[in-house]
Amino acid sequence: MAPLEPWEKVLVDGETYPETVHGQIACVDCHGGDDSAENKNDAHADMIRDPSADPEVGCGECHPDVTAVSATSLHSTLNGYWNALDQRSVPENHEALSEMFGNHCASCHATCGDCHVSQPDSVGSGFIEGHNFNATPSMTRNCTACHGSRVGNEYLGKNSAEDLELRPDVHFRQGRMTCVDCHTSHEMHGQTDDCQNCHDGPEAMAVAPPEHRYDGVQSPRCETCHQTVATGQDDVEMHAVHGADLSCQVCHSVAYTSCDNCHVELSVETGNPKFSTDGAYLTFLIGRNPLKSFDRPYDFVTVRHIPIADDSYSFYGDDLLPNFHERATWAYATPHNIQLETPQAASCDSCHGNADLFLTADKIVAEELEANHDLIIDVIPPPIAAIQSPVAITTTETISPTVESP
Repeated sequence: MAPLEPWEKVLVDGETYPETVHGQIACVDCHGGDDSAENKNDAHADMIRDPSADPEVGCGECHPDVTAVSATSLHSTLNGYWNALDQRSVPENHEALSEMFGNHCASCHATCGDCHVSQPDSVGSGFIEGHNFNATPSMTRNCTACHGSRVGNEYLGKNSAEDLELRPDVHFRQGRMTCVDCHTSHEMHGQTDDCQNCHDGPEAMAVAPPEHRYDGVQSPRCETCHQTVATGQDDVEMHAVHGADLSCQVCHSVAYTSCDNCHVELSVETGNPKFSTDGAYLTFLIGRNPLKSFDRPYDFVTVRHIPIADDSYSFYGDDLLPNFHERATWAYATPHNIQLETPQAASCDSCHGNADLFLTADKIVAEELEANHDLIIDVIPPPIAAIQSPVAITTTETISPTVESP
C-alpha cells in the first residue's frame, strides 16, 4: 500500500461527492466552521477534523442504531488492551499506564470515519476516495492497514520465508473473500448476538460490553459455512474423531507470526513515541484451550506468543506490572491462513508423537512458566502404533508440582 500524496489526503471530488448521500449535507453541518466567511482562516475557525470522533453527535442523527452500540465496541473502547493491563497491574499504577497507553496504544482506536471514508491516522490518514463514504471498508486501506502485521500478512500470504513458502489463506486465494465476508458490520459495530438486546421483548436482558475479541459467542465460526463438518456428514474420519476436541485451525492452519517482549519509550532522536519487539518469528504450536466454554469446547487450540515482558513499560515507571504472572503470555489464536492440506493434517502421526508441534514446558522461558500453566501440554499424544501401549510419551521438561494455576 503506497502512502498517499498530501493533496490526496484532503481532496474532495467536486464531481462525484455532491451526488452521494453524504454530499447532500452541508459541510458545516458535520465539520462546523463558518461557510459565510470571506477568508480561509475564518472559514476554518473551530472546524471539527473528524466529526465521527464523537459518533453520537457526528453520525447519530442518521445512524442511531449503529452509534448507540458502537461506543462499547472493541474498536472504540480498546478494552482488549486495558483488560490485559489491568489484570497484570494494580490501580495505583493506572495513571502511569494511561500515559503510556496514550502515547503508544490509543492510536489503534478507530472512529466511524476511519473505516468508511479515510485511512486511520496510525497508518498514514487521508481519504480513500475523495471524501466519498464506503459502506464496505477497503480490505487493504482500512482492515489490513491496521491489522496487517499478523492477520493481513497471514491472509494475503506475505509471511513466506526463504525456506518456507506460505500461500495465502484459501478463502482469499480461491474464494476472493474479503474481511467483511466473515466479520460483518454487526460484529464491527459492537452489536451483540443477543437479538433481544436490540429488539425488546418480555425476556430482554442487558449484555455486557466485550472485554476482548474472543469474549462472548464464537463469531464468525467455521462451522457456519462448513455445516457438513459440524454434523459429521462429510465422510472425513478425522472430523468425526477430532471434531469436538480440536479447533479447526489445529489441523488447517500453517505457520504464523509470534512476537517476543515489546518495549515502549520516547525516541531520543525525534521525541516521538516508539515501540520495539525483541523478535518476530514464524511458529505453529498447539496448546490447551485457555478459553474453554460451551461455545469453544475444544481441548486443544493453536496458540501464539504475546509481545509482553514484565519490564515492557519501565520507561514510564518501576514495576508497573507487578501481577505479570496473572495472565498468560501464550494465547488462544485463530490464524488467518487456512489451507485444506497442511503438514499436520498429512497423517495421524504428523501430530501424534511429534513433540515439535505442542506447547511444552521446554519451549517457554523460565520466567513465563507460571503464567502459562493452563496452556502447557505435559504429555503429547503417542504415535498411533503405540496407542495401546501403557508407556506415555512425555515432554523433555515438566512444570514443578509447586507451581499453581494463576
